[in-house]
Amino acid sequence: MPPRNDARTDRDFMAGLGKGLSVIECFDEENVLLSVSAVAARARLSRAAARRCLLTLQRLGYAELDGGLYRLTPRVLRLGFAYIASNELPDLLQPRVDQLSGEIHESCSASILDGDEIVYIARAATKRIMTVALGIGARLPATCTSMGRVLLASLDPDEAARRIAAAPRKAFTPRTMTREEDLLRILQQVRQQGYCVTDQELEIGLVSIAVPIQNTAGKTVAALNIGTQSARFAAADLSARFLTKLKAAQKDLRPLIKSPG
Repeated sequence: MPPRNDARTDRDFMAGLGKGLSVIECFDEENVLLSVSAVAARARLSRAAARRCLLTLQRLGYAELDGGLYRLTPRVLRLGFAYIASNELPDLLQPRVDQLSGEIHESCSASILDGDEIVYIARAATKRIMTVALGIGARLPATCTSMGRVLLASLDPDEAARRIAAAPRKAFTPRTMTREEDLLRILQQVRQQGYCVTDQELEIGLVSIAVPIQNTAGKTVAALNIGTQSARFAAADLSARFLTKLKAAQKDLRPLIKSPG
């Protein structure tokens, strides 16, 4: 679950809206159907509050009952589409992601940072490189992905350290770096070299390299990566093989992404 700020003393905070959104966030690929009690536990709400939120979402068409359990409806996609429709990044990044993927014949993606996760906003897959299907809106942990580490490295070091400390840091493979001190050291290296390579930390056989994407003011707003299989390219060879292409895309995109204000 994404981190939430303590808003109990914020007079402008709408507690009901916050609870409703936290209920929606309870559902994912591993929790498609949930009981009221399960939602209450996952959202850290009382059972009564969880029930009211679910009934409200049901009446608004965002949730439905299925055999006594609740599931989300396709109407929830309106919330995600609102972001896509109101943000220029996906439209600007997708053509360059497609072009890069076509040039190198490897899967390419772009993502943004949301708490301790990355969210895919553009993707071109030439082949299935992961057991989990990835598409627009897919989420992965930031701490063990090349794009996530690039995005974390772009933050103020204290903020990056806070997010790492709060993140679950699950060991997906024997190669996954989970210790805070190791991750902070990696982020410092990423800041210095300007890119990140990961070697089978999210899934055995998956290697990737990522660079930050900046706007015209030099602020990192997204990350761009190339993902491939270790049987095709060793992680140690990724920078020599693909970094020039990634940096060319990085350079092309910067003048297109305007700084707000």
